[in-house]
Amino acid sequence: MERILRFDDVSVTRGKKKILHHINWQVNQNENWAILGLNGAGKTTMLKMIHGDLWPTTGQLEVLGGVFGHTNIPELKTKIGWVSNALQDQLHTGDPVDLIVLSGKFASIGIYQEFSQSELDEARQILIDMGGQKLLGKKYAVLSQGERQLVLIARAMMAHPKLLILDEPCNGLDLFAREELLSRVARIAEMPNRPALLLVSHYTEELLPCFNHVLLLRSGQVIKKGARKQVLTADSLSDFYEKPIQTVTIDGNRLAVYPK
Repeated sequence: MERILRFDDVSVTRGKKKILHHINWQVNQNENWAILGLNGAGKTTMLKMIHGDLWPTTGQLEVLGGVFGHTNIPELKTKIGWVSNALQDQLHTGDPVDLIVLSGKFASIGIYQEFSQSELDEARQILIDMGGQKLLGKKYAVLSQGERQLVLIARAMMAHPKLLILDEPCNGLDLFAREELLSRVARIAEMPNRPALLLVSHYTEELLPCFNHVLLLRSGQVIKKGARKQVLTADSLSDFYEKPIQTVTIDGNRLAVYPK
């Protein structure tokens, strides 16, 4: 079975502060993982490392067969789709969405390479397939938050990634936009040549059933990881949050958590 990524005793220190503590974690092909954690847990640091933006202070990190220190990071990034609100701040918002989706092929902010009409047509078709036909030709700046996230997903899929990272993709979305976005994610999980999915969230109800594995991260440490049904239990989550909680199963085998 192909390995997607592996953290081998990885720690990250910035100044005198230790952000991640001895992380051991492996993601294999056909596994979709969700990382659940509160603010300050270290989730963003882990994602930046997987994307090649940060390196471990100690330990070894391997992503898509490349061991950090022995692999070409720019080339690695072309194999990873990235959806994050932080990315929105970097995009050229005056660009039409067609070109923003196309830029995913080059893992770049803006397009600086020559491209063919067939590549532009592919970008437009991917956006249509993601449900964004009405967005074609529009400037990114005029889109709603939900529409912007849809464009980012299409941009990520443009590279035909082996790994798709969804960094709190529902932030800033209303209830209906959130459910629409999650339905797009569920469709990607059913695609024949689907990428491995990695979702980061604060909220258990965003963890669709397609995320068959879950990692609980608190204060830079892995509290529990493994199969969804073993991790998303009332006892495990009470230990994780360190406060009494109650769980409610909602439509589609999703779990909502509330303070007790």
